[in-house]
Amino acid sequence: MSEENTLLTRRDFIKTTGAVTLGVALGLPALGQESSDSLIKSKVILVRHADAVGAEGKINGPIIAQMLDEAVVALFGRNDPVECWKTIIRPDDVVGIKTNTWKYLRTPPELEQALKKRIIEAGVAEQNVDIDDRGVMDNPVFKRSTALINTRPMRTHAWAGVGSLIKNYIMFVPYPQNYHSNACAYLGAVWTLPTTKDKTRLNVLVMLTPQFHTAGPHHFDYEYVWNYGGLVVSTDPVAADTIGLSILQARRSQFFGEDNPLKPSAHHIAFADNKYNLGVSDLNKIELIRLGWQENSLI
Repeated sequence: MSEENTLLTRRDFIKTTGAVTLGVALGLPALGQESSDSLIKSKVILVRHADAVGAEGKINGPIIAQMLDEAVVALFGRNDPVECWKTIIRPDDVVGIKTNTWKYLRTPPELEQALKKRIIEAGVAEQNVDIDDRGVMDNPVFKRSTALINTRPMRTHAWAGVGSLIKNYIMFVPYPQNYHSNACAYLGAVWTLPTTKDKTRLNVLVMLTPQFHTAGPHHFDYEYVWNYGGLVVSTDPVAADTIGLSILQARRSQFFGEDNPLKPSAHHIAFADNKYNLGVSDLNKIELIRLGWQENSLI
């Protein structure tokens, strides 16, 4: 980064953060002083609720909104969730919520609306907030966006090992197939493009009913999803994906009765760390905070 002597690096931007690092990077009010030790690990919130998903897969909207609020409060360290949002979103921001609409396992609309509601309450005009997936390159709000919120469900994937937060930005390029080589190892490059670079303020990995096994491209089978009832929330997409991947792998071992590595491996997550400096993929460098339902957390 050419301005590395005067600006925070992206890795500093996402480490631990709470709001102090993010606030400084965005020119927002700081919440107080943090010691250098507090920047050692990336902070990830895992919040779960046994009733987040009801009978026949029905999403409980109020509980999802509550889970999101609990997560941002734990992540940014303020009691009021709206005040937490104000540490990462300015009233003059133009905000794109990058969702995922894969027909078998999409980002719940209830979560999308909870995110939009909090962004507007943080002061952003409603016409400056939009939600999109496959149309982001042509969406007027996304084309002039100054901030992105990244959310999608975690699932196994025949080309990338897992469909992850990192992979969710592949729709920001005109030819996604160009990023399929080496098990999609170079997905992190999409995060360095002008349309996305340094815009992501929050990542929400949906772990409500994750898919833990895939038998080919676009494959879905209800046998391979389970009610985990979780959201993984962080300013660090790599750390959030690392936690999600660990949970998925633990579920595979539990289900198949033995160590059952993903094929292909989801090494694009480590590449995003080691090659593109987008975050932390080492579990030893992640501070995981668990909230809510603890049964069978698998991590």
